[in-house]
Amino acid sequence: MRIIRGKYGRRRFDVPGNITARPTTDFARENIFNVLENMVDFDEVAPVALYLFAGTGAISFEFLSRGCSHVTSVEKASTQAGFIRKVAAELGATREHTLVKGDALRYIDSTLASFDIVFADPPYDLPGFAEIPGKILGSRLLHPGSIFIIEHSRKHDFSGLPHFYDHRSYGSVNFSIFLIPSEEKEEE
Repeated sequence: MRIIRGKYGRRRFDVPGNITARPTTDFARENIFNVLENMVDFDEVAPVALYLFAGTGAISFEFLSRGCSHVTSVEKASTQAGFIRKVAAELGATREHTLVKGDALRYIDSTLASFDIVFADPPYDLPGFAEIPGKILGSRLLHPGSIFIIEHSRKHDFSGLPHFYDHRSYGSVNFSIFLIPSEEKEEE
């Protein structure tokens, strides 16, 4: 696993062979973060991010590397959670990173926290995958001005959901981006 840019840029970590996650490709990750950097000034805003279905945690560490003030990663598999914990420690980022070892769908329902950016990367074959964006959009995870991104296969089209902003495709990796209107825009 490679962190692409930012303060941890070019750092590499050997992913254990027994991890069953499907990591987001470097190409797709670099491109979606280019899109995000055009939407958010990471240096000025220092957003708080959530990464659901964190797998290897690559997105979490890219967020931290690029200037998020805090990132919460939710992952239920022990091997993946252990790897995320190890990488956060090696980066010296344990204060800026929280690992929740648990089920991401339960986390969506139970947390009282909200985030500036929510990134979800569920397994493509997860039963009920198509309902996840609606579940997140209807949760407390998002507040006015939040950005929500879900990674998915090309068989899904989420453009009909509220707050849909954009769709990006990089090879077989697809991202649907949602932008929750800020309060000022809602009042106009």
